[in-house]
Amino acid sequence: MDDLPAVPVEMDDAAVARLFERLNLLTAPVVDANGLLLGRITVDDIVDVIRDEGDRSLMSMAGLDEEEDLFALVLTASRRRALWLAANLATAFVAAWVIELFEGTIQELVALAVLMPVVASMGGIAGSQTLTIVIRALALGQVNAANFGALMSRELWVGVLNGVVWAGVVGLVAGLWFDSLGLALVAGAALSINLVCAALSGAGIPMLLKRLDIDPALAGGVILTTVTDVVGFLALLGLGAWFLVA
Repeated sequence: MDDLPAVPVEMDDAAVARLFERLNLLTAPVVDANGLLLGRITVDDIVDVIRDEGDRSLMSMAGLDEEEDLFALVLTASRRRALWLAANLATAFVAAWVIELFEGTIQELVALAVLMPVVASMGGIAGSQTLTIVIRALALGQVNAANFGALMSRELWVGVLNGVVWAGVVGLVAGLWFDSLGLALVAGAALSINLVCAALSGAGIPMLLKRLDIDPALAGGVILTTVTDVVGFLALLGLGAWFLVA
């Protein structure tokens, strides 16, 4: 094993997995801080690490932990899930507060209420796509401070392109549905704003959480949903109040 790279015993499991992937290793020696051989690690061990990491990420994105058991007691399962349900409820009230600010606008133009879930959900899906890609890239060590600017620039243009395309679709449907050119323009503009914000948030939130030493898979989805809901509602109702309501 002299020609194989030595793995320090304190090296993080994910870093070891990336080393095996990059060098196509089947086995590698494990050494201590003095270079003394302690044993070896094989690709079978790495497969176990990757599987465990995948399970952890999947559970985290649902606000759960690895101790979650399909057949756990009801009270135990409820307690484990309560924290992120509470966090999501708090953020939902933030979005509801934004809606309440435009209560008069909605009463005068009910069509805005009909279009609110369209704008918010499109932003949520677009943001989730970016969030998932970035969280995966972080886990694989593909994103760092050096290339973060390029990543944000890429996601900005993806958001702009999707915003133009889907704003046209939503604007056309809204215009035909409610027979209003003004409403079509407002809906399209609000969707464009939310899609651009969603793309940037989906890339930026995981990086910020990682810097704060918070698991992006665990907290990213809750924060992103709040951002896309609030921005979507503000954009649609704000533009509607400005241009459509006397």
